[in-house]
Amino acid sequence: MLLVHDGKLRYDDRLTDIFPEFPAYGKAITIRNLLNHTSGLPDYEDLLTAQYPNVPDEQIPQIHDAGVLKLLEQQNAGKFSPGSKWQYSNSGYVVLGLVVEKVSGKSFGQFLHDRIFMPLHMTNTLAYEKGKNEVPHRAYGHTKEKHGWRETDQSSTSATLGDGGIYTSIDDLAKWDRALREHSLLSEAEMRPALVPVQPTAGPAESDNGKPVSYGFGWFLDPYKGHRRMWHDGETMGFRTTIQRFTDDDLTVIVLANRTDINPAEFALKAADLYLGAKP
Repeated sequence: MLLVHDGKLRYDDRLTDIFPEFPAYGKAITIRNLLNHTSGLPDYEDLLTAQYPNVPDEQIPQIHDAGVLKLLEQQNAGKFSPGSKWQYSNSGYVVLGLVVEKVSGKSFGQFLHDRIFMPLHMTNTLAYEKGKNEVPHRAYGHTKEKHGWRETDQSSTSATLGDGGIYTSIDDLAKWDRALREHSLLSEAEMRPALVPVQPTAGPAESDNGKPVSYGFGWFLDPYKGHRRMWHDGETMGFRTTIQRFTDDDLTVIVLANRTDINPAEFALKAADLYLGAKP
C-alpha cells in the first residue's frame, strides 16, 4: 500500500508484470488478488510437505521467500480462477513480500525498517533473518506435551518474511495501532481499500468449512456483537497471537503468547467484553 502511495505499484498490476518469468497462470493474478486471498496460488506449505513426504518438520530444510517463488513457478496452474473464490494463502503474502523487494529495490526487512518501523519509532521490531540479525530480549516458543513443555521455536516455514518472521513487543504494537488510528503512514482514503470486504465472483467468501468470511487487505472485517472490528490471528511453532481492533470504540486488544495451549482471541474478546459492556 505504501508503494501504491508512492505511485510505483497499482492494485491491478499483474503478477507477471512484476515477475515476467512466472508461468502463464500468473497473468490473471493481480496484486489485489494477493492482498485479499483470491489469487488461487497453491499453498507453499503443502508443496513443501509433498516435496519431503514422511519427513518430520524439524528435518525439512527451512525455505525462504525466493524458494517459495521457485516452488510456485514449478506449478502449471492455480487452485482456482483468480478472483473467483476466497482461500487464505500464505503463498500470496510471501509473493507480496517479494513484490515489495522487486519494486522498491530494497530487501523486505530493510523496506519495513525504513518505511514503517523507524518512522513509527518501533525500535524493538525487526524482520528476523538468521545469521543477519538478532532479536534482543526475545521469548522462545513452547509446546505443551504429555509430560511437560518442549521448546519449539523454528519450523521449516519460519524463515519466510512476507507472511511472518516479524519480532516485536506490546509497546511497539501499540505504536503500530496508533499509526493505524491516526493515519500516520497512509491517509484515511488510501487505507480504505484495505477495509472493503472482498466479493469473489463465484459467490460469497467462505472458509474451507463453509463459514462466511469478511476480509479486506490483511484484515478480517466481521463485526463483534455489533461493534465494527478489524482483526487477525497468527501462529507458528510455540507461539499464538491476536490483534482485535474495535475501530469505533477506540479499543484494541493484543495478546502475544509463547505457548500453544491457549486461544489468544478468546482472551482478547473476554477483555473486550469488559470494556465494551461498560460503555453506555
